[in-house]
Amino acid sequence: MLQRSARRPQFFYTTAPLPCPYLAGRTERKIVTELSGPEAEGLHDRLSRAGFRRSHNIAYSPVCPGCQACIPIRIVADAFEPDRTQRRIARVNADVTATEMPARATAEQFALFHRYQKDRHADGDMAAMGFYDYRAMVEDTPIGTGVVEFRDGADRLLGACLTDRLTDGLSAVYSFYETGLEKRSLGTYAVLWLVWRARALGLPYVYLGYWVPESRKMAYKARFRPSEVLTGGAWRVLGEAAPTPEAASMTRVEA
Repeated sequence: MLQRSARRPQFFYTTAPLPCPYLAGRTERKIVTELSGPEAEGLHDRLSRAGFRRSHNIAYSPVCPGCQACIPIRIVADAFEPDRTQRRIARVNADVTATEMPARATAEQFALFHRYQKDRHADGDMAAMGFYDYRAMVEDTPIGTGVVEFRDGADRLLGACLTDRLTDGLSAVYSFYETGLEKRSLGTYAVLWLVWRARALGLPYVYLGYWVPESRKMAYKARFRPSEVLTGGAWRVLGEAAPTPEAASMTRVEA
C-alpha cells in the first residue's frame, strides 16, 4: 500500500513587473514563496543557499526578464581578511558595543531607521514607512531572527542590523545607521561585526543578499574577501571565471 507524504506542497509565485530599484530603466520581477509552519526554518535554509532572501514571512529571488544583474553573495567567514580600509574602520569603532536583541521593534530603532531612510533613500518606498510598518518588518518572522544594536560609549544607538540565523551562517536582512558619522563607516562596520560573530559561532558564511556590480549602492559588497557568488547553480569564489549565460540560465531551486 502506498503511503502519502504528510508534507504540504510548496507553492511559488511570480510578482508583477515593477521598476528596478537598483538600475534605472530596467524591470524587476520576483519569484516568491511563503515561509510558515514547522518547516519554515529548513525551507529558509535551503532557499538561502539557493540565492533567495527573506522579507517578513516571504522568501524571494529576482527573475527579471533579460537581466541577471543581481548576484547572490556571501562572505567566507573563517578565511576573511580585512583590507587596510576595513582595519581602519574597526579601529575607529573600537568604542562601539554590539548587543544581540530579540526581534522586537522599539521607538528608538524606528527613529534611527526613519532618519536613515530620509537621508539615504528619500525617494524609496521604505521612506514612507510608519512605526507599525517597521514593526512588521522586524517582528513578522517565522524563523530565528534578531536585531544587532550598535551603541557608543554614551549608550547612543548608532546603528542596527536585522539578522537571520541559518544553519550555515548569518544573513544580514537589513541594516541602518546614523548617516552623519561618515568616518565610522557604520554600514561596513556592521558587516565586519557579523563576520566576527559568525566565526565565534562556528558558522562558515555571512550572507549579504545581492551584489549588483552596476549599482553604486550595492557594489560595496564585493569588497569583503574572500566572498562567494552564486552563478550557474553553484557557489564560486568571487573572481573565478563565470559560467556561460546558457549555464547560468539553467540554475534550479529545489525547495
